[in-house]
Amino acid sequence: MDNSILDRIAFNDDGLVPVIAQQHDTGEVLMLAWMTREAVAETLVTGRICYWSRSRGALWRKGESSGQIQRLISLRLDCDGDALLALVDQTGVACHTGRRSCFFTALDNGTEEITPVLVPPETLYG
Repeated sequence: MDNSILDRIAFNDDGLVPVIAQQHDTGEVLMLAWMTREAVAETLVTGRICYWSRSRGALWRKGESSGQIQRLISLRLDCDGDALLALVDQTGVACHTGRRSCFFTALDNGTEEITPVLVPPETLYG
């Protein structure tokens, strides 16, 4: 892994950078997560998305418990170097609630859930 690539990323004081996951062929925004330097490096080397779980305090390989993996198509850095866009090929649902996208609540006219549950969470996680 070429460290000069990682050196271009402006990680925050906690060593994290936000990353938006977007379905590469439809443009659908799937989720927002965080990556550490190690997570970015692993993702670039393996082609499988690896995030940093703030709640677990550990690396989180998307789909390791649910089987709903994300395969990297392209990883892009924004103009300020402080945010990433991951173009991915999502297998199944991206959200832990069983929806395709984590962005399923519309706030425009009150609060409305606009995306159905496709897989019950208990099915995803046993």
